Parts: sequence; C-alpha cells; structure tokens
Amino acid sequence: MAEPKTKYDRQLRIWGEQGQSALEKASICLLNSGPTGSETLKSLVLGGVGSITVVDGSKVEVGDLGNNFMVDESSIGQSKAKCVCLFLKELNDAVKAKFVEEYPEELIETNPSFFSQFTLVVATQLVEESMVKLDRICREANVMLIFTRSYGLTGLVRISVKEHTVIESKPDHFLDDLQLNNPWPELMSFAEAIDLNVQDPAAHKHIPYVVILVKTAHEWAKAHGGALPSTREEKREFKELLKGRIIARDEDNYKEAIDASFKVFAPQGISTDLQKIIHDSSAEVDSNSSDFWVMVAALKEFIANEDCGEAPLEGSIPDMTSSTDHYINLQKIYQAKSEGDFLIVEQRVKNILKKIGRYPNSISKATIKSFCKNARKLRVCRYPLIEDEFNHPSLPALQKYLTDEDYSMAVGFYILLRAVDRYAANFNSFPGQFEGGMDEDISRLKTTAISLLNDLGCNGLTLTEDLINEMCRFGAAELHSVAAFIGGIASQEVIKLITKQFVPMCGTYIFNGIDHKSQSLTL
Repeated sequence: MAEPKTKYDRQLRIWGEQGQSALEKASICLLNSGPTGSETLKSLVLGGVGSITVVDGSKVEVGDLGNNFMVDESSIGQSKAKCVCLFLKELNDAVKAKFVEEYPEELIETNPSFFSQFTLVVATQLVEESMVKLDRICREANVMLIFTRSYGLTGLVRISVKEHTVIESKPDHFLDDLQLNNPWPELMSFAEAIDLNVQDPAAHKHIPYVVILVKTAHEWAKAHGGALPSTREEKREFKELLKGRIIARDEDNYKEAIDASFKVFAPQGISTDLQKIIHDSSAEVDSNSSDFWVMVAALKEFIANEDCGEAPLEGSIPDMTSSTDHYINLQKIYQAKSEGDFLIVEQRVKNILKKIGRYPNSISKATIKSFCKNARKLRVCRYPLIEDEFNHPSLPALQKYLTDEDYSMAVGFYILLRAVDRYAANFNSFPGQFEGGMDEDISRLKTTAISLLNDLGCNGLTLTEDLINEMCRFGAAELHSVAAFIGGIASQEVIKLITKQFVPMCGTYIFNGIDHKSQSLTL
C-alpha cells in the first residue's frame, strides 16, 4: 500500500495535512446507491475519507447496468448497497466500508438515532417529505447534510447545516496584507531610513515598491491634512508623483509601485464582511461556544484595542524587485509584526477561555496562528431548514427568479423537481415514468406545478410548456453523465465541509443540462 503522503500527494498540496487528517477521520453515510450517490462516494473514497456506510434496500436490476458503473451483470438480484460498497472498497483499501440493506425512507421513520454516528450524510434521490424529516434529524444530532438529486437532464445539490465556519477560505483573489495605507512604526522607520533620491542607479532601482509607496503616501498625507488619495484626480496625481521619480527606463520597482498604488487607496480598517462576523451575536461567548467564536471574540478585542482598527497581520510579502538585503529585512519586519499580533490574540484567547470556565490552553497555538493568518478571510455560512425554504421561501427572490430570463430555466427546474414529488405522492409514479399516457402526465404535472406556485404565493405565474414537456420526457431517469456531474459537485462540497477549507456553496445549486448551465438559487 502506498504511503499516504505519496498516495494523496496532489490533494495534500491543496488542503494540506490538516485537511487530509480531517478527511481520514470523517464518517460518511450515503442514502441510496444509484449513480448519483455512487459517483459522489467514489470521489470521496479516492480522496481518502475515513469510513463509508451505504444505505439502500433495493436489489440490482437490469436497468441499473446502463447508468451505474459500480454494478455489473453478476450483481443482478443482489443487494445494491452491498455491490456498490464492495466496488468502492476496491478503489481504496484504506477506507472502511459497510452497507445497510434498508430503504432510507424506512430508516428515517423508524431509527432516526442511526444518523447521529456520522460526520456527514449524503442523501440522494429523496422525495420532499423524507428530505424535511431527515433535515430535522441531522440538525438535532449536529450532523452535516447534503441533498443531491439527478433527474433526467437536471439535478440539484443543497447543503443543510445550522452553521459552518471557515478559517481557511482560500479566495481566488485577495488583496495582499501589506498595510501600506496604515503602516506600523517599525515599517515606517524602515522606510524612512531608505533614501528615495539615492544617486546610485543600481540602488535606486532596487528599492522595494513597499518602501516607495509607504514613503510617498506619508509625504502625500503630510501635504493633504493626513488624508490619502481618494478621488480619481488625486489617484492620478499620486501615480504621476511616482512616475516623476523614475530616473531610468529599466526601473521595474517603480513600475511595480505604480501598479500596486491601489493598495494605498484601499480603505483602512477591516472589511464589512469581517465587521459582520465580529459583531455577530455568537461573538458574545459562553462555555458552550465553539473554538471559532472564542477566537472571534479575541479578534474583536484586538481590533478594538491593539492595532488602529486593523486585523492581525498575515506576515507574508509578495515577490518584488529589490536588493536581497532590503527584501530580507522587509520580510523580517512583516514576520515580526505578524508574530507579535499572534501573541496578543493568543493571550486574549486564553483570557476569554478562563473567563468562560474552560481550560486556557484548550485551543492550540497552531489553530490560533492559522486563525490570525486568515483573520481577514474568515467566513460564516448558515443554511435555513429545508422545510422553511419549501414552505416559506423568500417571495421577492422567488418572483424575481421566475421573471428573470437568465434564471427562468433554473427556477423552473427547481419548481418542477418539487412538483414531480407532489405528482408522485398523488399518482404513485413520476410523470412520464411509464409508457403511454404522456399527454395526461403533462397536463397533470402542469396543474401540480401551478398549484405549487400558488401555494408559494406566486399566483398568476407559470412555467413554460416546453420545460414541463421535457420534465415528463425525463421520466425520472438517472442519466449517468448527469449523475456523475452532480456527484462531482456534491463530493467537492463534502470536502469543503469536512476540511473546513474553501467556502461551500450557499442556496440550492441547479444544473441545467439542456443549456449546459449551472446556477444557485437563494430562497
């Protein structure tokens, strides 16, 4: 067996050893082992999740061979959960795998405590009534839940968690944490000691752009009553000031300073997103508060008392044109400031823990250090109960989606995926599931969809005939290509939730296979 570091080398580069460790400790339950569920679990097994439990009471039928690559002809008549489980086990022998031959709907009704043993439940192909019940069960047990479904050429993914907090959100684009518009004394002193008018051409073109911007911004502020450039004209003047200091065409450091000048213009202090987090009611901590919110409480104190309204410094600097000595010294200044900020936050965390009756060292140094490094990028995600979304969605949002041409297909599929469940409850089959009577099925589904829209407060609104016809033509089929795509999206969200890295999707993700389009609906 390959060593874990070799086996998982590529993904370790994305979420690191801490993320991989979280995966290897996780226990995943899959409800229904059709192609959507099997494809979801396949990606997680290959990724090295700790253990899986497959729940399905059905037997493998001939029709399963056409859309589920994890069963074959020898599987016909056998437990589908068992066959899928054995196949997945072959993909990664480090993963513990077991199966339960029981229908998920029956398990939800008769043994709700069963789900409390898992880290996360992936519920596939459940109808609305079972979704609502399972959501309540998982919320009460504090178990993460993801609903997935594929239906013909459409599908959905919906996360349901009370609250999910993310320290390592890893945004694609984020402004470097250099504090050029609010330098601390050590950075200011370092910049002041460097002469921007030095006569040596080699020295002049190796002054780091950080120093150029700090000194130029300081000079500007002195001449403008302490204010930095804010208007378009002032920003243009500031850039002209930088250009005026170039003495040779090959001075890349000044070009870098001009390109990075927007960092000086950025507002001081913390972002509105971070303000919302530190002023969240959960930041008023007690003995039951999570480690995240204890650290947020400490961060709130730090911002209010320690550093001119700024978050702890991240401590890294980007590559730039500079002499080696200048760059190393600058690096040390940023690292020292970052370490100092961390020590202050760490002490505040310990004080808060002691105050609320918890062991002062119960949150590790490594966790606090990671929190400080990512303080500007914290995220808090909260998801409404699926029952609340079904019964009381945001009416303005729903009406906007229904009347917006860009979202009409996505919201149409969302409504119809709910309408087919109502249809099945009334007629004991899904529309178009059996040959013959297609016209009657279309008429019934249209009536059901209009009734659902009226119940949601969207009187007078309807869906296109073409979309209703397509939904009936799908016949509740799970197409492998769609199931694989939905499974891939779902497994990606599972990994985000378990590793607590990257930001999981909000709202209900809808895949439109007709137009090859994906959209998220927040209701």
